[in-house]
Amino acid sequence: MKILVVDDEKDMQMLFEQRFRKEMRNGELEFVFATSGEEAISYLTRHVHEAVLILSDINMPGMSGLELLRLIKQKFAEPPPVVMMITAYGDPENFKQAMELGADDFLTKPVDFTLLKEKYFHYYLSSFLIPQDLFLDSLLWLCYTYFTIYN
Repeated sequence: MKILVVDDEKDMQMLFEQRFRKEMRNGELEFVFATSGEEAISYLTRHVHEAVLILSDINMPGMSGLELLRLIKQKFAEPPPVVMMITAYGDPENFKQAMELGADDFLTKPVDFTLLKEKYFHYYLSSFLIPQDLFLDSLLWLCYTYFTIYN
């Protein structure tokens, strides 16, 4: 799974590489880092559908994380990447605005990497779940087949 981390603080790259070194070494995760919203959009445009999880800081110079979120949801909607917003401030207004713009989740700095790993695995595993309508159709087909054969 490829994860795009967008943060103007360059030390975030080192933190992520330290905290996820096992997953990176095993090939479970691959990280790409952008230091601005503009750089992130450029990457996403060149590598369509590669990043399935995007972690973005909200407060950055130039394009804010909220503006980046809005553009991601507009331009890269199919299939939609999971976007988690990260901020140093537990500001309820930022949280509200991020959720209205379509953020999938919200984290505060300093990042709790244990919580982030839990959230990552939740989104990763849920991507493999069978949609409910497909499950029900399959179940009906199995019941029909069973009763046709054994009755």
